[in-house]
Amino acid sequence: MTTAGAVGTWWHDGSVLDAQPQLVAQRCAAQLLSGPPAASPAEVVRRLLAVQGQDPRGARLAVRARSAGLTAADVDRALTVDRSLLITWLNRGTLHLVDAGDYWWLQQLTTPPVTIAIARRLAQQGVGADDTDKAVGVIDAALAAEGPMTRAQLADRLVAAGIATQGQILVHLLAAASVRGLVVRGPVIGRQHAFVRVSDWLGAPPARLAPGRLDRDIALAELARRYLVGHGPASDRDLAKWAGLPLRDVRRGLSAIAGELRDRDDGLAELEPGHPAAGRDRVAELPPPLLLGSFDPLLHGWTAREPVLGTATGIVTVNGIFRPFALAGGRAVATWTMSAGQVVLDPFGPLPEPVAAALRADAQDVVRFLG
Repeated sequence: MTTAGAVGTWWHDGSVLDAQPQLVAQRCAAQLLSGPPAASPAEVVRRLLAVQGQDPRGARLAVRARSAGLTAADVDRALTVDRSLLITWLNRGTLHLVDAGDYWWLQQLTTPPVTIAIARRLAQQGVGADDTDKAVGVIDAALAAEGPMTRAQLADRLVAAGIATQGQILVHLLAAASVRGLVVRGPVIGRQHAFVRVSDWLGAPPARLAPGRLDRDIALAELARRYLVGHGPASDRDLAKWAGLPLRDVRRGLSAIAGELRDRDDGLAELEPGHPAAGRDRVAELPPPLLLGSFDPLLHGWTAREPVLGTATGIVTVNGIFRPFALAGGRAVATWTMSAGQVVLDPFGPLPEPVAAALRADAQDVVRFLG
């Protein structure tokens, strides 16, 4: 694989391509995959605003790829000791890793559509509104009385109260309590990520972000601004898909910050150079060869994944599962797994030795990071 020394061509499947390499480079820079690395897990998460979090290892590896010298234990410390990060159901009804300070407005902005979807799924499994309310009350009371509890412990309390938890019912009940703003996933206990009451773990929200007081227009503008920090350049449809909000809403947010955007010939939105929300300017360059975990944010921020995955779309993404993959020259060149504590690479084709060597070195860092 070669990058020809410039952001213009890259090797993939044995050929030289020129499909949107500059755009990929700009997005990689926004994603902290190139340029100066982040110094803490919170810095990574604040930059991206929300990191897909249903796969614990994948969320931690997203931090690794965008930082230097950290470990998975540092992520757990941010969740458990610092309380600077948490995981809960937000965008699109999916678990996301977010900064504790961003939780208050993201929860109110993104969960109304999710609430409806969860109620529908529970009803399909025979759990009506009254039963859901009862279950949420049991979850809240158990956490209030006993503090952080794992999913299995909460399941025991629900069963003891005569509430069904089989199949996907338990997950949807926990999600129902979460989207109501009552609970989040907070501390890591052993290998389990425990649930906590929001009021116990985070305290009271800032007055302007208290439930019922959120200014939706201000929140939509902040969503547009912060999304572009970690994902720009992007379109309104990219933001709508990522946030799980109606297109009309994200267009309101983008319109509110129109004076902060630079003009682009392709019609995509991007913050002006030097925008204070983005920090120091980053050079649009493709990152060195590196390994990305499952459900990496590079595959979740936009409507199209082909600029990164190319013909490998059906290999990396299968039936809603996003496999760990290797990135080189801005393109996916392999998938990878862990076996006996070591990284096993499955390339899509022969890799030039410099690229293979770089990926071997990064594999060692994956092992170091995971400990």
